[in-house]
Amino acid sequence: MDYKLEIAKLLDEKIETMTYDEIVSLVEYPKNTSMGDFAFPCFKLAKAYRKAPVQIADELKAQIGEHELFKSVDSVAGFLNFTLNQEHFIKTVMSDVLNAGEKYGMSDIGKNKKVIVEYSSVNIAKPFHMGHIRSTMIGESLHRIYKHLGYNTVAINHLGDYGTQFGKLIVGYKLWGSKEVVEADPINELLKLYVRFHNEAEEKPELNDEARAWFTKLENEDEEAVELWTLFKDMSLKVFNRVYGLLGVTFDSYAGESFYSDKMPAILQELREKHIVEKSEGAEIVNLEAYGMPPALITKKDGSSLYMTRDLAAAKYRKDHYDFDKNIYVVGSAQKLHFQQWFKIIELMGYAWSKDCIHVDFGMVSLEDGSLSTRKGQVVFLEDVLNKAIEQTAKIIDEKNPNLENKAEIAKQVGVGAVVFQELYTSRTKDYSFSLDKTLSFEGETGPYVQYTHARACSVLRKADADISSDIDYSKLDDDASKDVVRLISKFNEVVVLAHKNYEPHTVARYVVELAQSFNRFYHDNAILVEDQAVKNARLALVKCVKLVLQSGLALVCLEAPEQM
Repeated sequence: MDYKLEIAKLLDEKIETMTYDEIVSLVEYPKNTSMGDFAFPCFKLAKAYRKAPVQIADELKAQIGEHELFKSVDSVAGFLNFTLNQEHFIKTVMSDVLNAGEKYGMSDIGKNKKVIVEYSSVNIAKPFHMGHIRSTMIGESLHRIYKHLGYNTVAINHLGDYGTQFGKLIVGYKLWGSKEVVEADPINELLKLYVRFHNEAEEKPELNDEARAWFTKLENEDEEAVELWTLFKDMSLKVFNRVYGLLGVTFDSYAGESFYSDKMPAILQELREKHIVEKSEGAEIVNLEAYGMPPALITKKDGSSLYMTRDLAAAKYRKDHYDFDKNIYVVGSAQKLHFQQWFKIIELMGYAWSKDCIHVDFGMVSLEDGSLSTRKGQVVFLEDVLNKAIEQTAKIIDEKNPNLENKAEIAKQVGVGAVVFQELYTSRTKDYSFSLDKTLSFEGETGPYVQYTHARACSVLRKADADISSDIDYSKLDDDASKDVVRLISKFNEVVVLAHKNYEPHTVARYVVELAQSFNRFYHDNAILVEDQAVKNARLALVKCVKLVLQSGLALVCLEAPEQM
């Protein structure tokens, strides 16, 4: 039962000047729980009713009278405050969790709706560096959140696998490369070849002409060019998939820029036929001055395509192929203008689905710990950071619980989870500074803290070794700590819905921290394995509910939930 919706239904019968959805949007949680569990402000009704909010609240209170869901309904300073019948509330919430199990909090609001989430989008033959963690993990979390709510989701890794840089790589590889050397350490060796090409080209500019020629061959599907390009791609993906494996990230499609190369001519033709493009100094542009934006470059003077052309082709293909309800792009805020431009171009092309294309932007990540900068320049490989987190977690386990089973697996779950959680705990629009030491703390607002709380709940259930049946006396959970835990559990679905609505995984991350803190207060205040069987059963049932919700919440922010730590 969603009590917020029940209150809205009750008020909808009595308020004629507002829709049900408007009423739902106004029902809120009082900051001070002594004022009640829910509140409805009557101020927006004053104009329509031509009465003071206090008087409106008084009248609504009288009309509602006594109700089985509420201990009391009170009029306070223009608010209608609802205090729940706690035993009914606790029984309803906990029964829902115990019956639904790991499916608690799921819903079908996304039924028959298809959502594409494009994220990570790393560049072939380039480092998978720390800066990629934002797109990768925000995107993966949103993918899971949408799936949890019943959407048919498609996860796409729009690989950077096209462009003149591949001509440069082919030239560099043919001049100085070795297949055995590159296969042994693909990203580093390909990066060396790319850097060497640029250095050599300063002395021998003709190398650039050679690179352009090789890219033209690639575009024309020359056998050798395609063979080398495929080799670079396969070797890069082997490294990337090792990192994705550590992160628990999966994709339904790796269709990158190259996939759309044969789909661009049709887009260019459509833009010309609809008179959307115009010539400017030999290039083709879309003039967006009327919409407060600079011109969007569609083709260069030599007729070659750009990111803009490929993005337009990709969007059109996705609509035709997937018929999406929403097309989400998880890309940094530096690209905000680019997305605004091409969303507007799609609109100018006459496609109403332009409004269904969403740019989910995010801020920058910087490194607080300079010791991580061990590779070339300022490039910090994400795999290095993850492995260092796993290594340090293993040391902590050796110190605190040396006899723990599956130490290597748990070190991986906690170490990687710590890095991911710090990423998702911060609002995506904010910049943040990554600190490995803070991230691995078992205290405070961290991934290991929440994972440890889940393991603690599992430990209690193992020790009890009891069948948590439906015969539970919920009246035994009458202390404030127990009530607070149940109140938070009841909000889980609402939190997930809000996260999907705002494209904000940090809403779920902060929720699991709050639930873990609340559970630890309950654990501190209440002995669980007591003599009184009724009290013991009720408290064990609450422990199981917390375990289930923490496990689900952690999964939505891409963390494993170890049962022992």
